[in-house]
Amino acid sequence: MATKTSEDAAPGTTAARHDDKTTQGAETAGKAETAGKAETGPETGTAAGDTVAGDAEAAADGAPAEETADEAADGTADEAADGTEGAKVPSGVGQGAGAVVSVALGLVSLSGGWVGTIAGARQQLIGQLRTSSTAGVATQIKAVYGDAWHTTALWAGFFALVALVTGVVVLARPAFGTPGRPQAPWIKSVAWAGVSLGIIGLLLAVMKYSDALLALPSAS
Repeated sequence: MATKTSEDAAPGTTAARHDDKTTQGAETAGKAETAGKAETGPETGTAAGDTVAGDAEAAADGAPAEETADEAADGTADEAADGTEGAKVPSGVGQGAGAVVSVALGLVSLSGGWVGTIAGARQQLIGQLRTSSTAGVATQIKAVYGDAWHTTALWAGFFALVALVTGVVVLARPAFGTPGRPQAPWIKSVAWAGVSLGIIGLLLAVMKYSDALLALPSAS
C-alpha cells in the first residue's frame, strides 16, 4: 500500500514539476518579449524623432522661400507705389501762375509801369543837362522830351515782349507734359489774355518809338 502511494505520488510530483517548468518558460518568454518591445521602442521613438526633425527642417527650408516670396511681393508693391508716385499728374499751379504773370506784364506794358516812368524821367534829366540853353527849339524838344518818351516806349516794349513769351510758353506747356492731360480752361483763357495784352503792348511800343503814335510836336 505504501509503494502504491509512492508510485501514485511520483507521477503527481512529476506533473507538478512539468507544470512549474511550463510556467517558468512562459514567464521567460514573456520577459523576452517585453524586453524586445522595450528595445524596439527606442528605435521606433528615434525613427519618429528623425521624422519630426525632418519635418521641422523641411518647414525651416520652406520658411525662407515663403519669406522671400513675401519680400518679393512687398518689393513689387513698393516699386508699383514708387511708379505711381513718379507718374503723379502735375496740378497745373505753375501754369496758372505763369498765365497770371503774363497778364500782369501785359498790363504793365500798356501803362508804362514804375520802371518805365523812372527811366523816362531820368532820360529827360540827362537831356536837360546835356543840352545848352542856346540850342535850337527842335533840339531841346528832342533831347528833353523825345528821348525820354522813346525810353519809356522801350521799357513798355520789353514788358510786352516778356508777357507775350510767357503766355506762349504756358499755352505750349501741355505739349511737353503728361500726354493726354488737357489744360485747365481758366489757365488757357488767362494765358491767351496775357498773349493778347503782350501783342497789343508790343505794337503800341513800336508805334510810340517810331513816332507813328504820339509823335513829337513840330518846332516850326
